[in-house]
Amino acid sequence: MDETTAGGPAGPYETGSWHNHFLILLDRIPVPVAVCTVYGDVLIANPAMAAEWGAAPGRLRGRNLLDLFRPRSQAQVDRLVDALRRGRRSRYPVGVRWRVGTDGTEREGELTVDPVGDPSEYPPALLALLRVHDDAPPAAAPARAAASPVETRILALAASGATTATIGGRLGLTVDGVNYHLTRLSRRWRVQGRAALVAKAYVLGVLAPGVWPPAPAGDS
Repeated sequence: MDETTAGGPAGPYETGSWHNHFLILLDRIPVPVAVCTVYGDVLIANPAMAAEWGAAPGRLRGRNLLDLFRPRSQAQVDRLVDALRRGRRSRYPVGVRWRVGTDGTEREGELTVDPVGDPSEYPPALLALLRVHDDAPPAAAPARAAASPVETRILALAASGATTATIGGRLGLTVDGVNYHLTRLSRRWRVQGRAALVAKAYVLGVLAPGVWPPAPAGDS
């Protein structure tokens, strides 16, 4: 089936107002989520999912889930593939490992894959939700790893006085996407407000001191 037809893999979220509402909703969800084709190619990824690789959401489009994650059990993958071939619509958990884009730290979690869309249509889209296992505290990271590349660029633009809309336009993010990253940083660094975030970025060495316009430390 041609993925560009009206009954494409993203179903009712492919075009029109539903598409925009769906993107806004994804941006606001703190859980890593991706919508994929039946073959595992990413159609849409929210900021929480992209943050696992330190990338903007659009950078994951076209990537395959099996390139991003390493399944812990091939049997779980085979079970999912067999179910999709048979047209079954159940939820399938797959234990996975991957390396965080900011510092290469290996993480583990569970990717829940759920076929979605009209039951009469084939192939279905796949809704993939990632649950990260945070049983062990993360190892101490160097100062420059305290923020992902996307977060660092957001901080540099914020330090220059750019508005949220301007930051989003420069980085290919929605306003909600920018706010999502700023909220993550606020919780991680335990500070409130954009001014405090920028100040903390300089203290941690994320932004280069004595440079204008503001820039990431590694770019100075």
